[in-house]
Amino acid sequence: FAGRSKAARLLRVAGGRLLPVKKNARLLDRPDGLWNALFEAVPRIGSAVLVSGWLESVFSQEYAAGLRTLLHRLYAARGPVAGDALRRAVWQAVTDPYILDDVPPERLRAWRGSNDRDVRLLLEALAALGAVRSDDDTVELTGQGRRAVAVMRGEPLPGEPVFQLRIDLEDVVEPAVWRRVLVPAAARLDQVHAVIQAVMGWENSHMHAFTVDGVQYGRANTELDFGDERGVTLGALLKEGGSLVYTYDFGDSWDHRVTVEHRIAAEADRTYPVCVAGSGACPPEDCGGAGAYEDLKRTLADPTRTEHDDLVRWLGLDSGVGFDPARFTPGDANDRLQQM
Repeated sequence: FAGRSKAARLLRVAGGRLLPVKKNARLLDRPDGLWNALFEAVPRIGSAVLVSGWLESVFSQEYAAGLRTLLHRLYAARGPVAGDALRRAVWQAVTDPYILDDVPPERLRAWRGSNDRDVRLLLEALAALGAVRSDDDTVELTGQGRRAVAVMRGEPLPGEPVFQLRIDLEDVVEPAVWRRVLVPAAARLDQVHAVIQAVMGWENSHMHAFTVDGVQYGRANTELDFGDERGVTLGALLKEGGSLVYTYDFGDSWDHRVTVEHRIAAEADRTYPVCVAGSGACPPEDCGGAGAYEDLKRTLADPTRTEHDDLVRWLGLDSGVGFDPARFTPGDANDRLQQM
């Protein structure tokens, strides 16, 4: 516990004694605050919890990615998760940056074994904290652990403001393309960008910008004179009934009108953001913009057109009917949000 508290920056060593870090000493009289501080420190305690030296695992080297996967799987499950499935998910996440095809099977088994051991060690630490319940077969977040993971994920607490957004892809008709999404009012614009990409179905392969009252926000460190989208929240810019324009791909210029339809209160045990309705398929990337997309739909629907076969091949389809411009389900959008 002392090593983990040091890693959490709650304790320090002075003269061979463990002493509380002065600015955090007040937490000793606030059990809930102390618990939250310990949980918030979980991303920093990998070196204190996992084995170092020659028995070191891939998880210890890719701790952030493994931890994200572990907590996400537990949070998304809303119930017990099989221990072997959780360990497999962490292994896949931490080895994703590496090429393991040429690793001898016996060495790969040893690495996997050390990785599974370290997942168990972290789960023991989380169980000691009271964030998870586990046995030999299953792992589950406690109520306190679920609330803490929700905060770590940036989700609103019950009662905090959530915006019901209507996202309309402008200049696209028959069918219109729109989405209705519940997003925390405290979401930063860079997070709203990720949400729009997920629910619309874009591939996030081009630049983007938000325009609000003539001011543009986007990624920092570009040659464009944008405000930093990471430094402003949705709630700071808009109120109920307000709107902004989100532009994606400055070549094709896909403009999305984002309107706050309602301000509501976050509900307990509901995950945000979530897509609740919508219509119309996302246009293919790089198809040329709204006008070109309308022509693409007409060409795919008419096999006699000269460009029909080329478009079918370009989209990787078996035939023109393989692209349905009306196809959309909230379930697909929410699957992409989960992956995000």
